[in-house]
Amino acid sequence: MKKITPNPPASLFTVNENVDPETLLIQASETLASLDAIITDLAFELEGINRQKLLGSQQLVVLGGLLVERVLATLVPTTDAQPFPT
Repeated sequence: MKKITPNPPASLFTVNENVDPETLLIQASETLASLDAIITDLAFELEGINRQKLLGSQQLVVLGGLLVERVLATLVPTTDAQPFPT
């Protein structure tokens, strides 16, 4: 019996294999900075335990951003490196 439809892709989103590590790290840093801003804005609209959960999540995002920035600074050292916004 022949299969009529092809296998679906393993993932809906993919990352181009030809993109260099510096660009990937920059994009990851920008994504985390955007998520930090979104979470911070949302957290200040809430109160109580939900606000605490979001602020905890925001701290994890900032930590992730710091880790990405450290790797980026190690791979591509510059004198004008901007730290992850806190």
